[in-house]
Amino acid sequence: MTTTDDSLAADIDACCRLQGEFTLRSGQVSTEYFDKYLFEADPLLLARVAREMVQIVPQDTEMLGGLEMGGIPIVTAISQITGTPALFVRKKAKEYGTAKLAEGPDFTGKRVTLIEDVITTGGAVRDATVALRERGATVEVVCCAIDRSPAGENPLADVGLEIRSVLTKAELDAARSVRRG
Repeated sequence: MTTTDDSLAADIDACCRLQGEFTLRSGQVSTEYFDKYLFEADPLLLARVAREMVQIVPQDTEMLGGLEMGGIPIVTAISQITGTPALFVRKKAKEYGTAKLAEGPDFTGKRVTLIEDVITTGGAVRDATVALRERGATVEVVCCAIDRSPAGENPLADVGLEIRSVLTKAELDAARSVRRG
């Protein structure tokens, strides 16, 4: 576990793990779901996640890019802690007004670290990475609160993106088994 807050996995698991039948963004069906909005809506739990995530953000980051919608609260909290400017990255560029993909300061030529809540297959992160790179950003790392991808696999290797996570699904599972034990 990358986190120094040993109780964080247990608290996130207790707050966010739902049981039932859920269709994920990838189209996969799962019997459990991590409702990240439950921790993101809790100011104390969000602050704990943000403090842990600050520890894994690359030192050479010039801007933080929070992905719509779950990455927005986290990137805002991290930006407040670090003083690093934030971007709010849309799933697709607006079709009106400024027609921007990312709201905030100009990111052309900047080293942008993406911030995401949960990664399973990485589809939204992949799309954002490609779109930001096409617009002149350097994107090499995504930091997420929860990495649900299979252990030892990087679903974003095809776009050369390193995943850094605060918690993995295995760590949440372990915290759950201890809690049940």
